[in-house]
Amino acid sequence: MKSQWMLISGLLFALLIAIFAVINVDAVEVNYLFGSTRTPLILVIMISTLLGGLLVGSIGMLRFFALQRRVKQLEKQLLEARGPEGLTVVDEVKYEESSATEIEDELSQQNQK
Repeated sequence: MKSQWMLISGLLFALLIAIFAVINVDAVEVNYLFGSTRTPLILVIMISTLLGGLLVGSIGMLRFFALQRRVKQLEKQLLEARGPEGLTVVDEVKYEESSATEIEDELSQQNQK
């Protein structure tokens, strides 16, 4: 559901940018570091939007890959933390506690006899 809303909002944003760009078709002067040129405003808007989207997408991908790497590190730590029988430390403690209660029950039954 969240991805559908993201898609719909992205399409609406793209539609608004397209409408804004089509309305502004006048030529404007764009100053670069080493010169200037006259270009239609629609190109300036579209190129700026495209570059902004690429920048945001690149940052998002870098964050995604960093998080993916962190997940792999944590999975590796989890596998290393497991005991020889594949039990975690918590599972081993629970097993020892259940064994202790079984032994106590047997001893109490023997004492009652």
